[in-house]
Amino acid sequence: MLIGRPLRFADSAEEEIGSVEGLSALSLDALTSVAYGPEAILLVLAGAGAATLGAMLPITIAIVVLLAILVVSYRQVIVAYSGGGGAYAVTKDNFPRGVSLLAGAALIVDYTLTVAVSIAAGVAALTSAFPALRPLTVPLCLGILALITVLNLRGVAEGARAFLLPTVLFIVGLLTVLAVGLVHPLAAHASQSGRPVVATTGLGTLGMFLVLRAFASGCSALTGVEAIANGVPLFKKPRVARAKRTELLLGVFLGAMLLGIAVLVERFHIEPRVGQTVLSQVIAASVGRGWAYYLLSVTITVTLALAANTSFGGLPILGSLLARDNYLPHLFALRGDRLVFGNGIWALTIMAGALLIAVNGNTNALIPLFAIGVFIGFTLSQAGLVVHWRRARPSGWRRRAALNAIGAVVTGACTIIFLVTKFTGGAWVVVIAIPLFILLFTRISAYYGREKARLALGEVPAVPHGRPTLVIVPVADVSRLTAQAIAEAESLGQEVIAVTVAFDDEGDEGLLAGRGGERGDARGRGAALGHGTRIVELEREWCRWHPGVPLRVLNTPYASVVRPIVEFIDHLRQERTDQIVVLIPFVIPDRPWHWILHNQLDHVLSRALRSRTDVVVARVSASLSEPPSTGEATRKVPV
Repeated sequence: MLIGRPLRFADSAEEEIGSVEGLSALSLDALTSVAYGPEAILLVLAGAGAATLGAMLPITIAIVVLLAILVVSYRQVIVAYSGGGGAYAVTKDNFPRGVSLLAGAALIVDYTLTVAVSIAAGVAALTSAFPALRPLTVPLCLGILALITVLNLRGVAEGARAFLLPTVLFIVGLLTVLAVGLVHPLAAHASQSGRPVVATTGLGTLGMFLVLRAFASGCSALTGVEAIANGVPLFKKPRVARAKRTELLLGVFLGAMLLGIAVLVERFHIEPRVGQTVLSQVIAASVGRGWAYYLLSVTITVTLALAANTSFGGLPILGSLLARDNYLPHLFALRGDRLVFGNGIWALTIMAGALLIAVNGNTNALIPLFAIGVFIGFTLSQAGLVVHWRRARPSGWRRRAALNAIGAVVTGACTIIFLVTKFTGGAWVVVIAIPLFILLFTRISAYYGREKARLALGEVPAVPHGRPTLVIVPVADVSRLTAQAIAEAESLGQEVIAVTVAFDDEGDEGLLAGRGGERGDARGRGAALGHGTRIVELEREWCRWHPGVPLRVLNTPYASVVRPIVEFIDHLRQERTDQIVVLIPFVIPDRPWHWILHNQLDHVLSRALRSRTDVVVARVSASLSEPPSTGEATRKVPV
């Protein structure tokens, strides 16, 4: 009901996205960054006084130029590395291993923060409009996260289609509002609520460091530009052409929004205010505080929360690539029934959920951590393309390499400024998290390297030769379960031995005592038969049944049934070279909750033997919900 019916690989085209759907699936993060990117510039400038606010437009123009460089660059990444992975794929192909691991770790941190920041920002906008919901901030955050998770588990296309309408309303609505504000504003001179936060004691002068800080802070509006290149495999064929088209649409829409907001900020003399975002002031000045204002405000709130979907399109693919390269567990490379990398989706959900709980859904606690990871990715991707062009040397490679080199220098400078200015504000968490992820990658890779060497993967092994098989069957009594186990054992091996445990304490009953199922403890479960009586009765029934298999009684002074069976196996191993199979009978109850009424001996014995390489462990079952029948089929479950 939640995830949907399983899909065949032939149905995979249904879960692929087109160019417009790519905006809602992979671009919401970048598009909605206009809600906080321009404000980040003004907040830095406001700290130096009102006279510096005029630098907003020139700085925004510089950011849009960098956006154009990044869009061109990632369109090149889409062509050169169409398998997805973005910065990780580029650095893996052009740099030593450590650089690609840095790119992968930075992207994972960025994707996790993107989810947390987007959802927290959306909920913050909601609780600002409805203050009564503020105590429910964390539950609301986790609820939105759960919704996005379920939609992505159903398939990327499901989420893209579900988010397409809010995305279109956001783009069309905001561009329309900006156009109205540029041509004929409806409330340009209306008073704004909220106290200004512009410094009154600042020098009012622009220094280079202030400009760089404002530029770097405004570059938070560029987060998400890389997501399309990371998610190329999600597009319909021709994937490269559609992904490039989506990247171009993103660049055009985002650039137009950023420039429009910057122009209107200057035109309406807007400054940062307590309780009023810069974008909210721009919308109010353009169209007034009527129905259009509230409709667009609600749309922005929704799209901010849904912007987390961008990460769900990128991280699972990145995780699958890292898993194939032996840097993450191989389960991250497995597709689920809906043909998505479900383990990557769950991992992202768990990390983002833990982060939201840790900061109590507070956006301000997450902002200092934001954008550092993505700008590391920007820098490494641009530098990797410079190496790529120099090595491949296609037509016009010098021009392309020069463009990427400029982008690498600028984004690298932004990364350094981010780290320096935000380190004490929380960026130190990212500085610690990225090396920890790299350490995790290297440890996992080392494990897989040892596994490959020990299993001789990639080598031609010697021709295998079979051995005679001895099957050991623990039994409790003569029953249908025992008969099934003996029948299966005789089909598996040349020799079968049934074993039962006898305890030295005559007052205790055997662990295997009783009928209709196993017993899990020697201390007071089962029929009230004395140990001696039980064994004598069992041997008498065994002789009367005469299954053609000997019954071996294992005496033990301990209260454990596992110890004597393991010791018996050890004794056989010293004397024989046969392949030993332990076939454990167990009962399947007719009701799931009846499992607790059984002793789980099969699990206990399986755990005791599963680490041994000289024994094969299997289980054979009898279902209580099925009537007895001659020649009844059984099933074996290897452990």
